[in-house]
Amino acid sequence: MTEVVPPQTGRPGRRRASRAAGPATASEAGASGAATAVLVDAPKSAKTPSTTALSPPPRRAAHRGLVALISVLALLAAGGAVGGVVAWMLVQQRQEQAQLDRDQRFVDTASQLVVNMFSYTQDNIDDSVNRFVNSTSGPLRDMLSQSNNVENLKAIFRDTNASSEAVINGAALEKIDEVSGNASVLVSARVTVTDMEGTNKPSQPYRMRVIVHEDDNGHMTGYDLKYPNGGN
Repeated sequence: MTEVVPPQTGRPGRRRASRAAGPATASEAGASGAATAVLVDAPKSAKTPSTTALSPPPRRAAHRGLVALISVLALLAAGGAVGGVVAWMLVQQRQEQAQLDRDQRFVDTASQLVVNMFSYTQDNIDDSVNRFVNSTSGPLRDMLSQSNNVENLKAIFRDTNASSEAVINGAALEKIDEVSGNASVLVSARVTVTDMEGTNKPSQPYRMRVIVHEDDNGHMTGYDLKYPNGGN
């Protein structure tokens, strides 16, 4: 009895390709479309640079001698500047004090002139008048030297049979003319006359402008006398 094999249904079976043993020919390689494998070396890992710490270069030794010299020079310069300022201040102070002293000498000369002019006693009339004349110069001296005025003044004082004393109430420097060397000083005085019996007469006030002259040697004298407002 013959066995009947039933026919297979569904998908047909896959046929396997086969070729003869041995290396494939060029036509077979092209026909198969197989890709040729290329061998590539694996990337090498990059080497990291060395991170060894670098120490700073050694410092040069300081020039101690040069530093000390510069310090000394700086101190000397600072000291010189301070000394210059102090010297300038001292010079300014001396100049101001010298000017104040000069102004006071003008005032003192004018005051003394008025005292010499009005003060005398019967015992020293000659000395008093001569002292007054010797402290004058310029127009005032010329006036006293004319017409025997000095002797006439002595005679007038003797005829009074009295003594006189002048007291300065006040004196002030008005102005200075540096070109002529003359200064104007206002003087206020009170004159008291005492008779031979010792009786004081009422004192008389006097106001006058005294012109004081300073010569090249710094010597001061009474140059002129003026009465403000035309009187005493």
